[in-house]
This record gives sequence, structure tokens and C-alpha cells, in this order.
Amino acid sequence: MYVIRERFFSIGDDFDVLDEHGNKVFHVDGKVLSVRNKVVIEDPSGNEVAGLHRHLVSLRPTYEIRIGGEKAAEVKKKLFTPFREKFTIDVPGPDDLEMKGDLLDHEYVIERGGEEVAAVSKRWLTIRDTYAVQIAAGIEPLLIIGSVLALDLALDRERDKSDDDN
Repeated sequence: MYVIRERFFSIGDDFDVLDEHGNKVFHVDGKVLSVRNKVVIEDPSGNEVAGLHRHLVSLRPTYEIRIGGEKAAEVKKKLFTPFREKFTIDVPGPDDLEMKGDLLDHEYVIERGGEEVAAVSKRWLTIRDTYAVQIAAGIEPLLIIGSVLALDLALDRERDKSDDDN
């Protein structure tokens, strides 16, 4: 299980991703002032292990995740999903993943072919403004954590845009 602080992008600071025992697993450097909403994920020694950034030209919110310098996935909002927002995690090859549930409130699952591979919830923790990410064995944690952070960025961006429209 991994613990992530909620709404860090709106503040723009860096933070640590912890395991369930409170140990630092990753450090996230949120370079949100950059045009592309770039985020760098580092191991505890400070080495970059993954990163994500927003595609500037796309029909819908799209974030690219790179792990070890290689493109690992694109997180995209599905165009037509009545009543619920859904995002896909488009990985190279046929094994795409889908984020389903209450995305805004951090109560959702990530599925591959209808099978749950990760779950995100605020209910598991008593710490305010944090949520937990539980990842099934055999699933790349950086892919899931990167996808969850990309979703946070996309939703935060949409929220800011709708605030500007009002």
C-alpha cells in the first residue's frame, strides 16, 4: 500500500510517497508551474525513476508516463462516458487499464480486462488530505502511482478551468 497526499498540485510543493509503515518509497517533485505540468518521481536516493507530463495538443486531457526513460503509458480521459468520468491507461500492447469509480473523491479501482489490479481510497486512512493506493502483486507500482498522479493533475486542471469560467 502507498500513501499519497491529496491536492498537492494546487499548492505546487514536493512530497513523499510513503508505504503503509510511513517509510519513504518515492519523492515527487511537482514542477506544476511548467506549461506541461511536469512531475518527476525519484527513488529515496534522489534518482529519477519515472516522470509524467501533459500533452499540449490533444482533444482530451492526456498525460504521458515515462518509467526509466521509456514511454510506459498515456493516461487519457474517455470522451463519452455519461454520468461518470472514466480515464484509460493506454499501455503499449493490448493490456490497457481503466480507472472507474468516484475519481474526484479518490474512491476508485483500476482494472485490466475487468479484473481489479489496484484500488484507491481515502477511507483506509485517518490522516487528513491523504489517500491510499493498494496495488496487486505483479503490477508495476510506478505505472499505477504515475497514473493516479496524472489523474489528479487532469482533474485539478479541469477544476481550475471551471473556476475560471464562473
